Amino acid sequence: MLSVFARAFRTPDLRRKILFTIAILGIYRLGSVVPSPGVDFKAVHACFTQAQTSNVYTLVNLFSGGALLQLSVFALGIMPYITASIIIQLLVVVIPRLERLKEEGQSGQAKLTQYTRYLTVALAILQSTGIVALARTGRLFQGVSCPQTLIPDTSIFRITTLVLSMTAGTAVIMWLGELITDRGVGNGMSLLIFVSIAARFPFEGQQILASNGGFVFAIVILIGVAIVTAIVFMEQGQRRIPVQYAKRMIGRRMYGGTSTYIPLKVNQAGVIPVIFASSLMYLPSLAASVWHNNSFNSFVQKWLSHGDSASYVLTYLVLTLFFTYFYVAITFNPVEVADNMKKYGGFIPGIRPGRSTAEYLDYVLSRLTAPGSLYLGLVAVLPMIALGFLGNGQVFPFGGTSIMILVGVGLDTAKQIESQLMLRNYEGFLR
Repeated sequence: MLSVFARAFRTPDLRRKILFTIAILGIYRLGSVVPSPGVDFKAVHACFTQAQTSNVYTLVNLFSGGALLQLSVFALGIMPYITASIIIQLLVVVIPRLERLKEEGQSGQAKLTQYTRYLTVALAILQSTGIVALARTGRLFQGVSCPQTLIPDTSIFRITTLVLSMTAGTAVIMWLGELITDRGVGNGMSLLIFVSIAARFPFEGQQILASNGGFVFAIVILIGVAIVTAIVFMEQGQRRIPVQYAKRMIGRRMYGGTSTYIPLKVNQAGVIPVIFASSLMYLPSLAASVWHNNSFNSFVQKWLSHGDSASYVLTYLVLTLFFTYFYVAITFNPVEVADNMKKYGGFIPGIRPGRSTAEYLDYVLSRLTAPGSLYLGLVAVLPMIALGFLGNGQVFPFGGTSIMILVGVGLDTAKQIESQLMLRNYEGFLR
């Protein structure tokens, strides 16, 4: 594998793409530590080092590489874009006009991308306003008493400048991600998330080693390796549905007569259900921090705020299973696939075209979604259960969301580099 990387760097155009990608990722990490204007960086850093890692902002702070709780220019990270992309995908299924845009091909996809950008900016304004309001009132760092104010100047001009700076940072992140996609290697947004999550691992590992000792640290590493191995195995698993195309005479030429397959992955939904479930699990704690009701706060504190409690783990598991089926249902339409196959003369051997093909695809997909949903749920909750037995489930860095994103992005990027090497007749990663 190292020889393959060496050959990739010896290829001039591929080397330029890899170096360009590394340079953009370096700029992204630099922006994650640049403080926003008007923020007392020393006070923020002092509170950040004392802050508990398990609060309502853990997911957003994870995707920003720790930039959120440092109130940097890139504090919001890629989370507004992820939220906007998910909303647009859901609206495509609901709104007929957006569905027609999706069917128009490249031009329609460009319009959907533009709508995603607009929605990202709008969400960035809302989220940055909320984060600045929490920082101004001293409620950003839960469980930590910050002796100094994080924003010394609370005038309208300063607050507006701070909100605009964070919003502009989100727009710059979008631009950096698109630059990587167009001129670099891999998917830009995915690589930005990859770098943000990977940047947290050294800090989390140092926390475990300092607080629990070398024995627990070694167990955590072994659990992490086992989880990575299981995720790689499941992510590569797929069911290939054979498809045969009949021969057709168009003019004086014969078309068709080829065989192909429809790849249905075991994990057809990807990491989206885990992100959905994680986001919903943080909503009660976020509502409790804003709405001061004793009975509601005590309920959330008892049942839905501790990652090592049975109620939290069970709720998280049920939400992950539900969103897996939900997301697969809205992203893969067996009727549409069957109609397209019938239109171009394709059929599954032994299955009638049309309705019977759609029913067969729906049957196979439901059989695959069952183990896929259980796999997602177990990967998401097993780290909580394992570290709950070890007595410290709050600092486990190998969570389901983070590891699945790291492995998925890593495999996708490796496949893209391999495909470009194979185009130049070089040996790939798997040979």
